[in-house]
Amino acid sequence: MRRAPCSHRELRPCRRARRSVIGSLPYICHDVNQREKPVAERTVLFQAQSARGAKMVDFHGWEMPVQFAGIAVEHAAVRTACGVFDLGHMGRLHVDGVAAMTFLSQNACRPLASMKPGAVRYALVLADDGTVEDDILISKESDDAWHVVVNASNREKVLDLWRDRAAKAGVRIDDRTAREAMIAVQGPRAADLLAGLGLDARAAKYYSFADLTWRGATVRLSRTGYTGEDGFECFIASERAVELWTAVVDAGATPCGLGARDTLRLEAGMPLYGNELGRDTTPVEAGLGFAVNKDGGFVGAPRVLLQLANGPERKLVGLRMRDKRVPRSHYPVQVDARQIGHVTSGTLSPTVGQAIGMAYVEARYAAPGTAVTVDIRGTPCLADVVELPFYKRAR
Repeated sequence: MRRAPCSHRELRPCRRARRSVIGSLPYICHDVNQREKPVAERTVLFQAQSARGAKMVDFHGWEMPVQFAGIAVEHAAVRTACGVFDLGHMGRLHVDGVAAMTFLSQNACRPLASMKPGAVRYALVLADDGTVEDDILISKESDDAWHVVVNASNREKVLDLWRDRAAKAGVRIDDRTAREAMIAVQGPRAADLLAGLGLDARAAKYYSFADLTWRGATVRLSRTGYTGEDGFECFIASERAVELWTAVVDAGATPCGLGARDTLRLEAGMPLYGNELGRDTTPVEAGLGFAVNKDGGFVGAPRVLLQLANGPERKLVGLRMRDKRVPRSHYPVQVDARQIGHVTSGTLSPTVGQAIGMAYVEARYAAPGTAVTVDIRGTPCLADVVELPFYKRAR
């Protein structure tokens, strides 16, 4: 996603609030006790996280932790040890029926026929014009049963797109978001920490899942994540989520918020819906051609397959600034004072120690090593196009 998770275009402002930016992630920061109207949703971990010092923000109508001890501390914990994230705002859908695989293959652009039970694949939901409605994770339970994770801001949209099509295909869609919690345990020590709690999935391959029993509850461990580190995304019945989250924290995992999740995914070159992905971008422009079924047969295929054959007019690239000034979303990217693209995300990388960003630029300027300038509030700042990701863990 990779995934990832959410568009920033639907943030709900509230009174007595101030707009802030952490990394490339805008949100509304508020005093929870002074807000006149409560946000629409809280995850089942809200009280447990508040008790551990979470700073809560309004994120797409969900009251979510942006940080606990601090973004730099949380970022470092995930890179060097283990961090835990609440992903309860993400949508969890279950798709089942004899035609379930055919339905998903038509409504997501990734080929699924070769998947075996227990496999997970990153995919995208496209509009008729080939632009991105959402990026998702699809897990195969059986030929007739599939689990799908969608972005928080796109859950209702995906359900609206799929309901009528599913009904015509004889496929059932069950929205399990309220009944099923989602917790990410990420970092080089994540697998060992979970094994020490009796959830040993160390033998699982990357992008696969295993269903285990923990204290009488079923926990699905999916070896996936949005940080660039090893780890698992854990699915458990909502009523048992606090128990699992608390056990993970007590075992040594650092509670982490949305701020660290964003800086981690940016270093790993993972796209964010609403920044790198949206109704103005295609998978090919975003460098996600690996997630496209080359045989077509999916919604939006004509334009996407044409871009695969001929190349897109613009491409997503990495930018490494030559100084510490941070490129922010929508800042112009220029060559010889002419705009050739725009920044989509940027931050001062805790791991790399430099200001970095991602940007869409005209394809002829996308080669690594190309010198560009970023217009930062009227000041042209030198940068170099670099290959993504900025950070890649040792395997």
